[in-house]
Order: sequence, then C-alpha cells, then structure tokens
Amino acid sequence: MTNCFRFCILWLTLILTACVSFEPKILVPAITLSPEEIELKRSTSTGKVDFGLNVTPNESDSLFNIEPLPGVRVRAVAVNSPAAEAGVEVGDIILQIDETLLDHPDSLQALQSLPSASNRYLFKIRRDTLVYETTVEASPTAEIPGPRELYRVDPLATRAGYRTELVRVADQGVLPAARVVELFTGSPLTTSNIQKDSLILAVNGQFLQSAQDLINRLNQEFEFGESVTFTLLQNGEVRNESVNLWDPGRRISKVSIGPLIRFESSLNPKAHSFTLVDLWLFSLYRYQRRENEKSHTILGLINVSTDDGELTEEKN
Repeated sequence: MTNCFRFCILWLTLILTACVSFEPKILVPAITLSPEEIELKRSTSTGKVDFGLNVTPNESDSLFNIEPLPGVRVRAVAVNSPAAEAGVEVGDIILQIDETLLDHPDSLQALQSLPSASNRYLFKIRRDTLVYETTVEASPTAEIPGPRELYRVDPLATRAGYRTELVRVADQGVLPAARVVELFTGSPLTTSNIQKDSLILAVNGQFLQSAQDLINRLNQEFEFGESVTFTLLQNGEVRNESVNLWDPGRRISKVSIGPLIRFESSLNPKAHSFTLVDLWLFSLYRYQRRENEKSHTILGLINVSTDDGELTEEKN
C-alpha cells in the first residue's frame, strides 16, 4: 500500500509540473496600417516626347578590347513611330540630335524629357560608312493618368476591401460608412451573410469615421476569432449582424512533463523535437527534425542523422 501511495504521489507531481504551450496554427503575418490621408504621386511628368526608338551604347565589336564609341546604336524602331517615318533603321548609329552629342542611351532619354517648342529634331546618323541627317517630328507622350485609390484592405481580420462613403440614414442624418467592395477567399463576412456593396456603419455600437477607421479598429481592438457586431445599412434598413473574425486556430507548440518527456514544435522554421528522460548533461533519447533533416541521439553518445542527401562528384 505504501509503494502504491508513493507511486501515485510521483505521478501526481509529474502531472502538476507538466507544461503545455500553444501558438497559432497558421503563421500570422504582421501588417502595417496605412494613414487616413494618403498622397499618391504621379508616375509620369508632362512635356515628354517620344521618338519611338530603343537604343544601346555603341561599343566596339572586339571581345578583348571593348570600348565605347561615339553615338548610340538603334536596337529597335517602333512601327509607324516618328523615327520610322524619318527613315531611321535598326543598326543605325545616332551621333547627334540638334546640338546634343550622344554617347549614352541616357542622353537620348534626357533629351526626350526636355520641352521643345516645335517637337522637330535634326538627327545626325551614321549607317555603315554613310553619315546623313534627317528630321524627326516627335509626338508628345500620351498623358498617363496618375494613381488613384481603389479601396482599403483588411487582409486578416475580415479578409475584405472597403471604401469610404457618406450615406443618409433615417433619424441619423448623413454618416460615414465603409462599403464592402471586395471579398477575398475565406472572408468571415460571407458566413454572416454580408455581401459586396453592404454598408457598415458601426462596430459594437460605435460609429465609423472611414474605411481605414474600420480596419484600424478590427486589427487593434479585437483578437483573431473574436465575435463583433456590425451595424449594416441594406435595402434602406439598418440591422445588426454578428461576425466571427478570422481565426488562425491553435496548435500545441510545447509539452513537457518534468524531466521525463519534452516535445517542442515550431512552424518557422518547420522543426520538431522529442526528448525522453532529460538529465541535463545528456538524455536517454532525443529526436530532432528540421525541415527534411532528422536526427536520433541515444545517451548523448550515439547519433544517427538522415537528410535529403547531397550532390557528390564521382571519380572515374
């Protein structure tokens, strides 16, 4: 009876010293929240012209003594471009445009960026041993519209995109709202019957200021998997809908029972380890796996490792 009692006390002690840790089942990336006001700069400037040319440096043909030569070599000419209309051909060497001597493609690009009163340029060109000149009447570069904001995205909590709009609500007046413009795979909004074009007015009873305000609150004030209440405006009616935010799930990352058993697992890098009877300086048995590499160690003395193998040079 005494031995049985001691055995029970021993196991009770081991259970009390057991430790179990959890971590997200899926690695959750960190996101940077955008400011409320964003200035999107234009990608192109005005006043440019286009010759319709693609040029490279004019270098000597020697493999042992490569040196730059005067001019730039025409590599491609766009069909019906100003250069093609002026008779410029692939392989021509452009020596000079107006008063500008060309020795690098950057010079041509810079010239196309400078404003011109007439857009007419005098080209001095070498073709084989012939040097001639021709007038190229460049066409203005088509104006490309600058970037514009489409929506603000919440890639984690609701996996959806929103756009700020002002809506009129009965007894409330005009209020800012977040219109759902995109629903991505796995969005919890679809489970709660919230579809595209739905208007979100408030979260847990607090009215929104903008779409970015909605995203900020979802990612700063709530935990993944938590339930929140959206106040929606649909078909002219205001209603509340409960939404369970995206949940990455949980997995066991560590289990230890005193010095007898220890198991650890990680996702980044993908690795596992199991230790049986850890006696500080050595263990009775230890198993480790990191990606595809496996290792077995017995009494800290015998080690057997396996991996995917390696490339070796075979001698004949």
